[in-house]
Amino acid sequence: MKRSFSLRQSVFLGSGLGLIAATYGLVRLAYGLFLPDVQRDLGLRADAAGWVSSGASAMYCVGAVVGYRCAGRVPRVLVSVAAVVAGGGALGMAAAGDPTAFAIASVVGSAGAGLASPALVSLVTTLVPQPAQGRAQAVVNAGTGPGLVAAGVLALVLLPDWRTAWTWSGIAALVIGVVLLASSWSPRRTATAGQTPTKRAPAPDRAWWTAHRAVLVLALLFGAGSAVVWTYGRSVLVDAGAPVAVSVSAWTALGAGGAAVVATARWTSRLRARTQWTLTTAAVALGVLALGTVPQWTTLALVACAVFGWGYTAATGALIAWTTEIDPERSSAGTSVLFVALVLGQAGGAAAAGAVVEPLGSLGTFGAGALVTAACAVLGARVRAAGAARSSGCTPPTPPARPAARSRRPAGP
Repeated sequence: MKRSFSLRQSVFLGSGLGLIAATYGLVRLAYGLFLPDVQRDLGLRADAAGWVSSGASAMYCVGAVVGYRCAGRVPRVLVSVAAVVAGGGALGMAAAGDPTAFAIASVVGSAGAGLASPALVSLVTTLVPQPAQGRAQAVVNAGTGPGLVAAGVLALVLLPDWRTAWTWSGIAALVIGVVLLASSWSPRRTATAGQTPTKRAPAPDRAWWTAHRAVLVLALLFGAGSAVVWTYGRSVLVDAGAPVAVSVSAWTALGAGGAAVVATARWTSRLRARTQWTLTTAAVALGVLALGTVPQWTTLALVACAVFGWGYTAATGALIAWTTEIDPERSSAGTSVLFVALVLGQAGGAAAAGAVVEPLGSLGTFGAGALVTAACAVLGARVRAAGAARSSGCTPPTPPARPAARSRRPAGP
């Protein structure tokens, strides 16, 4: 079967990538990019900023759970809601006249990313011929890095006018959602257009949860340790005296580092999941430590952000690989559960960072984040191999439904 995409499919995949870029890069993860300017204009306290980030992470989890349960039945409805929620949240942030209104809009808008990912996975499975699905999923899920880069470009052009930046982000989410809905509509959206129906994987049982116990703890810790960069990454540069161009370029470096995962995926996919996890989380720990300790060194700060972006995105891919090694038949459920655990960790980490950033300063706060993330690398290296976990009673390994899962760059939480 010919694996090249038709014009209609190319528009669908491009708009799918765009929705991930908008909901993740332009809305959910751009919070920390515009935070210093928002704090200046609205009087948002540092501790309150941490709680806003925490609430946004929790709302993302709500969206992800809803998306996971509904994507197979109404994916286009989820796409509509994701675009409206993310776009409306960004427009609400742009119009906010006080910290409370800004916080509510930010928290609500983050649900769009959680809804978008499972909906797009379902649409790709339905609309793209099976031989091309691995490539199609890779294209769609590659949107987070470009979205962060786009947010950085908006900031470079528009700051300190953060309201206009959020307005353009909201408009982009809404317009891309319309294009995606139009390109994904088909009077014959049946299994013959994509993947043939398969037996639904059984729900995770007690043995499955036991086998994933250590990985779930690691995902929670990793989310907590990395949250300090997503929340205060640009703030620490601004406080160190970095000009706007430098602090915003550092955020763009985050996106470029995430996008670089596509280039390294062939190498990382050859490693065991435990090895992938150790290497990538160690990279994140180094990035957090360098950014927090020497933010005044411009070149090192930019490199630290790029390393962090690569390590964070690649670590989410390691989680996919890990659950696939443990139980391939339920890898989709495993991915959803682990991503929710990661973002719940981010919620706790953002709240904790907000509580200690003033008394401990950026050095102590980022140092604590680096320590937690480094612990993830050390503990991950000591977790038993997946084969040992399977012996606990999980479903015997079968070929995964999507062989390309390990090498595919996920959208990431």
